[in-house]
Amino acid sequence: MLPLRNRHAYRLVPPRPCSVLLLSGGRGQRMGGQDKGLLEWRGEPLIAHLQRLVRPLTDDLIISCNRNLQQYTGYADRLVNDESPDFPGPLAGIRAGLAVARHGHLLIVPCDVPHIDARLLAELRETAQRNPLLPVMVRHGEFWEPLICILPTALRDAVNSAWHAGERSPRKLFLQLGGVGLECPADDPRLANLNTPALLQTHSGVSE
Repeated sequence: MLPLRNRHAYRLVPPRPCSVLLLSGGRGQRMGGQDKGLLEWRGEPLIAHLQRLVRPLTDDLIISCNRNLQQYTGYADRLVNDESPDFPGPLAGIRAGLAVARHGHLLIVPCDVPHIDARLLAELRETAQRNPLLPVMVRHGEFWEPLICILPTALRDAVNSAWHAGERSPRKLFLQLGGVGLECPADDPRLANLNTPALLQTHSGVSE
């Protein structure tokens, strides 16, 4: 048994530095083809809410976007885009982020979950600290959220290999790589995905 003074020592160790990837490179089909990250919510673009949340966590903030690059520039340290122009899905953006990330872990958040909070991100990083070689994904009830995750950047070759073998599902791939779940309540409001105009409107009230 650990001595009392060391029993919870891991809690005193600050999280390892991480890069952060904000995903905003989708087609926006449920938004009528609009660039989701630039849609206004509570007076600002969605991307601004997420950028403000993650900016204190990193000196390597990456945004995956495939259009309106000039409008995204001020929110990131660097921008990446998909190799293919046909919007091949979020795994393409994740690959692009992994390719340039400067730290050993890459924290990934999509642009349409503005209710996510610093506590959840801290819990993701703490879980990654205890599982440094594995993907860590949010899980609520029976559902995985593979786009709210933290990946060891050492997995970039495995991700690329799976991509070239035809895999396009982040959830399937991360589970194949030994993915660990960060358990959240089944109805956790922080995970609300505002990916339609109706949802943006429904959640447009001021936070309590």
